[in-house]
Amino acid sequence: MSEFTLSRRLVAEALGTAMLVGAVVGSGIMADKLSDDVAVSLLGNTIPTGAILVVLITLLGPISGAHFNPAVTFVFWLKRELTVSIALAYIAVQILGGICGSLIAHVMFELPVWQASTTVRTGSSQWVAEVVATFGLLASILAGIRFRAEAVPWLVGLYITAAYWFTASTSFANPAVAISRAFTDTFAGIRPVDVPGFIVAQLIGAALALALFSWLLQAEKSVPEGEKLQTQKTG
Repeated sequence: MSEFTLSRRLVAEALGTAMLVGAVVGSGIMADKLSDDVAVSLLGNTIPTGAILVVLITLLGPISGAHFNPAVTFVFWLKRELTVSIALAYIAVQILGGICGSLIAHVMFELPVWQASTTVRTGSSQWVAEVVATFGLLASILAGIRFRAEAVPWLVGLYITAAYWFTASTSFANPAVAISRAFTDTFAGIRPVDVPGFIVAQLIGAALALALFSWLLQAEKSVPEGEKLQTQKTG
C-alpha cells in the first residue's frame, strides 16, 4: 500500500506523463529544426526520451509507481495490485497529462497550440513493432522489479532508447503517448486515425509480457534439507 494519498499519486502520474510527452515532442521539434537528416533527428529524439525516463521514474516512482503509461497500469490491474477505480483514474490523468505535454511543447517552440497530426503510421509492420516494443518494456519492468528494483529507471530508459531504433514504429509502447502524439503535427506525430491500432497492439504486447513473465519469474520452491533426507530414506 502506498504511503502517499491517491490525489498525490494521480498528480505524480499526470506530471510525469506530461513531462515525458513534452520531452518526446519537444526534442522531436528541436531535432527536426537542427538537422535535415532523419537519422540524426531520430537520434536527437531518442536520447532525451531515454534520459527523461530515468529521471522521472527515479523521482516519481516512490510516489505513484511511475507508470506514466496505461499499458503498465493495465498490467498492474491484471496483477490485482490496483483496483479498477484507481487504474481508471491513473489512465485518465496519464492521457490528460500527456496531451498537456504536447501542447506545452508547442508553446515552447512558438507553434500553434492545437494541432492534429498528419503523419501516417499504420500497417501490420507498425502494429507488430508496437507489440514487440510494449512486450519488451513490460518485460524490463516486471523482471526488473523481481531482481533489481533499484535499476528499473535505467532499465526502462535504456530499453526505450534501444527500441527507438530496433522497432519499425520507433517504440511508442504507451497508449497515453500515442494519443498525445496525435495532437502534434511535428516530427513525433501520429495521425489520430492510426492511434487505435497502436493502442490495441500495445495492450496485446503488455498482456503477452505478463503471461510469459508470470511463469518465467516463478522460482522453484526449495525443499528443506530434512525433507530431502526423509524422501531419500523412504524412496
